[in-house]
Amino acid sequence: MARAGGSSWRDDEDYEYLFKVVLIGDSGVGKSNLLSRFTRNVFSLDSKSTIGVEFASKSIQIEGKNIKAQIWDTAGQERYRAITSAYYRGALGAVLVYDVTKTNTFENVKRWLRELRDHADSNIVVLLIGNKTDLKHLRVVTTEDGAALAELEGLSFVETSALDSTNVEKAFQIILTEIYRVVSKRPVVKDSAPSQPGGIKEGKTISVSNSNDGGFVSKCCSG
Repeated sequence: MARAGGSSWRDDEDYEYLFKVVLIGDSGVGKSNLLSRFTRNVFSLDSKSTIGVEFASKSIQIEGKNIKAQIWDTAGQERYRAITSAYYRGALGAVLVYDVTKTNTFENVKRWLRELRDHADSNIVVLLIGNKTDLKHLRVVTTEDGAALAELEGLSFVETSALDSTNVEKAFQIILTEIYRVVSKRPVVKDSAPSQPGGIKEGKTISVSNSNDGGFVSKCCSG
């Protein structure tokens, strides 16, 4: 399991909330490049399929709060599904990606939604992304088709191009803002620090639920 760039978790002491977000969707739809474009502004034409899970982080400002997104890139290949299913635990958001040039990746969106709803928290925030809009001459899934499916399933929706950066920052801003607005309205209860892959800073934490699965940590009251 690799971490895609960035400093170690204990080097960064300035965030107020930590949100875990998972990237899901078929292999080859561009999940890894969306992650690297958002977190490091890097795109690789020869990127290989993710094996297992990788994650990277980035902090952004939302409504005056410093939010740290811990974004997990789950492998899309069928043979790794049993491995990646455990990584839904604790996620507050999911970015479900399909390729606008491949009909089958769009048709598989409902299967991914079923898996997500089987393994993730029932209140998880989901954003549907149609990626690779730069390949205009190869497009087979229309914007209207994507928007209609998102409306049917109650999802937010945006189209992106990791190659030319179109809407990548906007997409993550959308889902992280939605997550923030959900958790900021919940009553906060002091709890022990949830177990988080990668290590979370020591100190008192605030949890938004009574479970210890975590998903987000508020640093506003750290000792």
